[in-house]
Amino acid sequence: MIPIFREHPLRRTVAAELHARIYEPLRAPERVSHLAVMSDGPGNGRDLEHLKRLLAHYARPIPERVDQHYAADLGPMRMRWERHTEFVTYTFSQQGAFDQPFAAPVLGQLPADWLRDLPGDVIGAVSLAVEDCGAPERDYEQLTALFDGHSVIGSEVVGGAARAWSDLRIDADGFFRVLIRDCSMSENQAGRLAKRFLDINAYRALALLGFPLAREVSPVLTDADRRLALVASRMTTDRTPDAPTFESDLLAELTSLAAEIEAIAARTTYRFDASRAYYGMVLQRLEQLRQQRIEGLQTFTEFLDSRLAPAIATCESTQHRQTDLAERAARLTSLLRARVEVSLQEQNRRVLESMDRRAQLQLRLQETVEGLSVIAIGYYGVGLVGYALKAMEQAGLPINASLGMGIALPLVVGFAWLGLRRVKKRLAGAD
Repeated sequence: MIPIFREHPLRRTVAAELHARIYEPLRAPERVSHLAVMSDGPGNGRDLEHLKRLLAHYARPIPERVDQHYAADLGPMRMRWERHTEFVTYTFSQQGAFDQPFAAPVLGQLPADWLRDLPGDVIGAVSLAVEDCGAPERDYEQLTALFDGHSVIGSEVVGGAARAWSDLRIDADGFFRVLIRDCSMSENQAGRLAKRFLDINAYRALALLGFPLAREVSPVLTDADRRLALVASRMTTDRTPDAPTFESDLLAELTSLAAEIEAIAARTTYRFDASRAYYGMVLQRLEQLRQQRIEGLQTFTEFLDSRLAPAIATCESTQHRQTDLAERAARLTSLLRARVEVSLQEQNRRVLESMDRRAQLQLRLQETVEGLSVIAIGYYGVGLVGYALKAMEQAGLPINASLGMGIALPLVVGFAWLGLRRVKKRLAGAD
C-alpha cells in the first residue's frame, strides 16, 4: 500500500544518508587498493565523468545519475566510488590467494592513463591485504620486511576476531600498507574492518592538513601580536599637540593590522575547523576497531593519538590565538575611534565658539554700518531737500533754504532710520 500522507521533501534524502557510507563484504584471502582524491566539489562534475570513463573502459553500464556512492563489478575486480565533502574515494578489491600481500597492488591492473588523469591530488593511498588465519605465522622480522623494514604497530581487533598490522608510513610503492589476519570474522565484519582502516587513513591525512598551515601563519601572528602591543603602548603615551593627526595615523595603522589578522582568519578558519572534525572521526573509527594489545606492539590508538593530538592542539591554539588577536584589534580600534571622535568634537566645539565670536563681531560691525548708513542717507537726503528749497527760494518764494534744511534734518534722518529698521525686520522675517 502506498502511503497517502504528504512527505517532507528531504525525508528520503536523510533516510538514504544512513546507507551512504556502506562497506563491501570481504572474504580472505583478498587484497584492496584505496585512493582518496581531493575534489573541487560536486558542482564541476569532473569526478563523476572520470568514474564513467573507467566504467566505459571495462564496458560496464553508465549510470544516468550517481549520488554519494556507486559500486560496480569490473570483472577482474570490484570497485566502489564515494563522494565526500572535499574528496572522493576509489576502492578496488580482488579476491584470490597471494604469497606476498603487497607485491602486486590491485591498483596496478587499472589503466595507467586513467590513473594519471585523476581529477585531483591524491591525499591518501592504501594497499590492504586480508589473509586467512591458516596462512603461516610471521615473526616480527618477517612483519617488518613486509613494511620495508619500518617499525610495525598492530593490535587484535574486532574483539580478538582478527589481527592487524601497519607501519602507517608511505612505503616504497607509494602506499600505506595494512595487513589483516582474519581468524573468525564474517564477511561483513571483514568489510567493516577494512573500511574503518581506509577511513582512518583518509581522515588522518585530512586532519593533518591544518598543521602545516598553523606553522606557516604562526610567525605572522607573532609579528601581528608585537605590532598590536606597540600600537596599544603608543595609545597610552601623552597626547602631542598634533593629537588629531597622531590618532588618525594610529587608527589607519590599527585598521590595516586588523585587516591582516582577518585575512589570516579567513584563510585558515575552514581548514582548522575541518582538521578538528576529521580528528574526531579518526578517534571514532579507532574506537570502533575494538582493539586489544599484542604484546610488544603499540596499538593504532596509541600511535595515532600521540602524533595527531599535538598537531590538532597546535591548530586549535593557532585558531584561538588569531581569534584573540582579532578581538583585541577590534577593542583597540573602538577605543581609538572613540578618542578620535572626542578630538573631533573638541575641534568642532572650538570652531563653533570661533564662529560665534565672529558672528558677534559681524553683528557689531553691521550695527556700526547701519549707523553710518543712516548718517549717509540723512546727509544725501538733506542735501536733496536743500537743493529743492534753494530752487524755490531763488524762484521768489518766501522760503529760508538754510532754515528749511535744518528743520528737514531730523525728519530725513528719522525716516532713514525707520526705513532701515523696516527692511531689517522684513529680512529677519524671511529667514
